[in-house]
Amino acid sequence: MPSPLARRAPSRGYWPTLLRRFLRHRLAVLGLTVLLLLALLAILAPTIAPYTFDGQDLDIIGQPQPPSRAHLMGTDQLGRDAFTRMLYGARISLLVGLFSALLATGLGTLIGALAGYYRGVIDTILMRFTDVVLCIPLLPLVIVLSGILRPSVPLLICIVGGLSWMGTARLVRGQFLSLREREFVEASRALGGRDNRIMFRHILPNAVGPIIVSTTLSVGGAIMLESALSFLGLGVQPPTPTWGNLLNYASQWLTAAPWLALFPGLMILITVLSVNFLGDGLRDAFDPRN
Repeated sequence: MPSPLARRAPSRGYWPTLLRRFLRHRLAVLGLTVLLLLALLAILAPTIAPYTFDGQDLDIIGQPQPPSRAHLMGTDQLGRDAFTRMLYGARISLLVGLFSALLATGLGTLIGALAGYYRGVIDTILMRFTDVVLCIPLLPLVIVLSGILRPSVPLLICIVGGLSWMGTARLVRGQFLSLREREFVEASRALGGRDNRIMFRHILPNAVGPIIVSTTLSVGGAIMLESALSFLGLGVQPPTPTWGNLLNYASQWLTAAPWLALFPGLMILITVLSVNFLGDGLRDAFDPRN
């Protein structure tokens, strides 16, 4: 008769278990698939797009044209293909969203880690600074900075990411306050481990789950913020297309050519929903209660 130890099912590893939990969340898998497809279309835009993003059809200039075989999403008032501009706009919007979120996560993780690990005076100074920045309305501040600087894509990433780190900082601080008292941290201190090694080699990997979820959700917020700035004419400047300035162009043709606003609006909606679904799936996968 086999012993109970022989009958015990083999234990799964940490990452395979996370993957299995994530794959059970159908909306998260769908969101990830949509985001990967959009990223692939954006990367391959020069190959897929039938025209250049600033190419004009002089025969139809002056009046937007509805969708047709030649122009799948119609054209704008300057005779430019809307589908082509949508693909190129995805490159800017997704790029700003992703790298702004990564920048915000990096800053927030560093500040939160220092505050949570050292506590005391350092914690007080960093968290009071975080509270002050949180009290400043984000959108008006970004609008003012964008109006003054007229940002390029790298500068826009720095503005959006540099003003969106506060939530991550508070989250990471809470994780570090909890983990710094655990036995493995005490053991590392007893063995003479340096503070930076303990923080980033031992504590941070154990807090990576909430950080990944926060980063994912930040991408959607950054895309919305970039779109709002571009819609107001304060983001990436023409002729470079983004989903936000495509909506800006379409605003004066809402009655005569509603498709110009419909397609970029749908792209923003689908992208942000997919990011939120992905964040929900990652949150459930990293939840130890699952």
